[in-house]
Amino acid sequence: MSAFILNRSHTSAAPSMAEEGERTLGNSGAKSSPLQVFGQAKKKINDTYQDVISYIQESQRFLKTVEDESLFGKDKLQIFDDYLLKVNGILKVLSRNRMKVAFFGRTSNGKSTVINAMLRDKILPTGIGHTTNCFIQVEGSSKTEAYLLTPDSTEPKNVLSVAQLGHALSAEKLSENSIVHVHWPKEKCRLLREDVVIVDSPGIDVTPDLDSWIDQHCLDADVFVLVCNAESTLMQAEKNFFFKVSAKLSKPNVFVLNNRWDATANEPEFMDEVRQQHLSRGVTFLADELRVCSKSEAEDRIFFVSAKEALLSRMHQERGTPISAGVLLEGNQARLFEFSRFENEFEECLSKTAVRTRFEQHALEGRSISQHARTLMDGLYDCSLEQKATAMANRRLRGDRLDMFEKQAIATSHETREKIRTFVDSVERQVALALADEIRRLGTLLEDFDRPFHPDPLQLTWYKKELHAWLEERLGRNLANRLDEPLQRTVADTMREMGENVGALLPPERKEATTQLTLPRKFGLAYRLDCRNLCADFREDIEFRFSLGINNVARWLLGSGRAKLALAGIEPVPRPIPSAPQTPCNTDESRHIRGEGELMTLVVQNMALLTSRSSVLLIIVGGVVWKTVGWRLLALSASFYGALYLYERLMWTRRAQERAFKRQYVSHAASKLKLIVDLTSSNCSHQVHQELTTVFTQLSRYVDMSKEELTVEIRELDAAIERLDTTANDAKILRNKAGWLDNEFQSFIKQYLNVGK
Repeated sequence: MSAFILNRSHTSAAPSMAEEGERTLGNSGAKSSPLQVFGQAKKKINDTYQDVISYIQESQRFLKTVEDESLFGKDKLQIFDDYLLKVNGILKVLSRNRMKVAFFGRTSNGKSTVINAMLRDKILPTGIGHTTNCFIQVEGSSKTEAYLLTPDSTEPKNVLSVAQLGHALSAEKLSENSIVHVHWPKEKCRLLREDVVIVDSPGIDVTPDLDSWIDQHCLDADVFVLVCNAESTLMQAEKNFFFKVSAKLSKPNVFVLNNRWDATANEPEFMDEVRQQHLSRGVTFLADELRVCSKSEAEDRIFFVSAKEALLSRMHQERGTPISAGVLLEGNQARLFEFSRFENEFEECLSKTAVRTRFEQHALEGRSISQHARTLMDGLYDCSLEQKATAMANRRLRGDRLDMFEKQAIATSHETREKIRTFVDSVERQVALALADEIRRLGTLLEDFDRPFHPDPLQLTWYKKELHAWLEERLGRNLANRLDEPLQRTVADTMREMGENVGALLPPERKEATTQLTLPRKFGLAYRLDCRNLCADFREDIEFRFSLGINNVARWLLGSGRAKLALAGIEPVPRPIPSAPQTPCNTDESRHIRGEGELMTLVVQNMALLTSRSSVLLIIVGGVVWKTVGWRLLALSASFYGALYLYERLMWTRRAQERAFKRQYVSHAASKLKLIVDLTSSNCSHQVHQELTTVFTQLSRYVDMSKEELTVEIRELDAAIERLDTTANDAKILRNKAGWLDNEFQSFIKQYLNVGK
């Protein structure tokens, strides 16, 4: 802000001695020349408007960074764009050091004649019809000789050539948009001595391209003189032209000259009525339609003159020759006086209100722009603070919600995982109990297996394959019948409970998704008993075994372990020496017991040895037994033994073989299945755990999504708060700058525009 202010230099140059000698703007010579005040005012308002340009450009850059249109819409940005165009136009006007007066009117209204009369010489082309073909600018020159410059050359030309260059009937005429600069000695014209530029124009009715005229030659004009034809009336073409001028300039200064008023000399009885009619229409046009001044001011800006009479009179006066009789019509003195009054009023207007005419509207417009900009920035500042407060409240609300959400999510996750673990352990126990029960019922279960049995090894192989598959299928079906329905019901209840617990954390739009996710679904355990590989090492023994055979008798007498050793011819492990002291009593008794046991063992060993080595030993043993007990008892025993053997051999049918096979298979399968009880129950519990964990993971993803949304919202709110804080600070700075600019324009108005009031 300080750099923005200190850039400005407001020092006023003291009037020079030469300037004190110049004509003042209607004041006495004791005061300094108004042109010095004009220069000082021009410098200050130019500097202030340069600051306005910088301010508008800075505001545009700032507003383009404001993303939220609720703070500052694109329509308000367009306001600053329009301000920039307007201020550039004002600066273009202020950039010139001289005041510019432009004469406009329809063709043959006498614009050039008026200017010639003011210059006291016939310099500009005049005549009947369309004479002035291009713009001609007359400006003061410090030289004693007049000259002109054309658009295509910088070489000075004789001023008399303007009659050929600017005349519409000349072969060397220029285009309508061209301008010829005529440099006229200042001492020949009072207005030119005050650095006033006079511009003559072609008729506004010769071309429709009036906008280019205004843009090229009118935007920098300070005063416009509308030259009308008193023999007609104010035409719509003239009005339309000044409407266009007024749309691009703020309240242009317009004087209206009703030229050719000498025509009333032929009809003096209508002169007052025609004058009042022209005056009324002119006042209405200036005050009501253009709205450039009040009605009282408009009456002082409308004149009734004869430029032709004024030019002739002044040319003769300059040359010192008398005017021929009859050249000037009756009443010419009044018209000449009116023309002089127009010049005096025009010069007085420039001298008294030069600064006001040139700068008042621009200063007021500058104040309006700065005040409006301050209002806009003040509104943006307040709106930014309000939205920042709202965003901070939402940020606190979202932060509290996120903290509570995270705590609830952690508690729900811990509770749900604990429930899943408890339920999985329960499933493992149930499966283990059910499978153990099925193993105990395995014998009963195999009774339902009714495939044809045949001892042939090839057919027996297929029989075992079918038995493996049937047992696996039947065990799985029995387990499914016992466990699946209650298990599925419990899983569905657990899923629904998980969905309700998680859904309580989620926003309404996500609850429906969790409900769909936890709908009851068909769920069954895959037990994977794999009896085929589990019982692959099963070896059946369906050979006939006589119940009173040597092996069976040995098992009865010695037990299965000792019988196997004895039948295999393996010496028994020596007994340890008793640690108790040997007495005659216990020695004899122990010897007697040991003797009987050893005797029986030797008998059995010898019998097994005889039966296993050769049938010769059997005959010898039979002979010994026959000799010991007698042949009758031996024959009876042999007959009974043979009959029993024959009975058992006849009863060893396929059915008996099948029963033996199944009995052996049940024993083998039961032992194998017991080994996988823990594995199977663990596998089933893992399936349940995986099912529940999958659903919970999907539910957790919705929780994470909601958490991420809250986090993103918080980040966006943080960014919005930071942007709003920056916007508020920048808007405050620009608001203060706009206030400072308003103070500058107010100071300018007080210093330069209120002096004469």
